[in-house]
Amino acid sequence: MSTHAWQKSSYSNANGNCVELSNPRGLIRDSKDPAGPRLSVDVAVFLRAVRAGRFAR
Repeated sequence: MSTHAWQKSSYSNANGNCVELSNPRGLIRDSKDPAGPRLSVDVAVFLRAVRAGRFAR
C-alpha cells in the first residue's frame, strides 16, 4: 500500500488524462496507471516548467 496521498489538478478533465503529485511531494504518476511507474522530481522546478508552458502540446 502506498504511503503517499495523491492529488490531481483542479483543472483535470473527466477523462482522467492527467498526472498526479504525491504528498509528501516529490513523486509524479500517470492517473490512468496508478500502480505503474513513478517519477521522482524537484516539484518546484517541475511546477515552474508547467507554468512556463514547457509541456503544452
